[in-house]
Amino acid sequence: MQEVHLTVTDVLGKTRDLVFPTGMGLSLMEALKGAGYPIEAVCGGMALCATCRVDWEEGAVSDPTEAELDMLDTLPDFSPCSRLGCQIRLESLADGKATIRLNPSKT
Repeated sequence: MQEVHLTVTDVLGKTRDLVFPTGMGLSLMEALKGAGYPIEAVCGGMALCATCRVDWEEGAVSDPTEAELDMLDTLPDFSPCSRLGCQIRLESLADGKATIRLNPSKT
């Protein structure tokens, strides 16, 4: 897989289709920031703040780490589709595509 295709819905409901290269070790958080989305990433990708939270709508992805689950569990609006963008490597998208929604309370 040379690239990842993401469909991203922002907090205003606007949807964009984006393509990112793989093989550079980028996280989803870094890719979204690079695409101009207002992801705060206060903790710098350490799974300590949840300001990079997204709702995973479609696509196979790696399982969350214990650190990610611990952080998500502290959120009042945590749902089974919640993920931290900093903990997802673009290479972990099994089929090379995904659909996500940015979380309005964390961006």
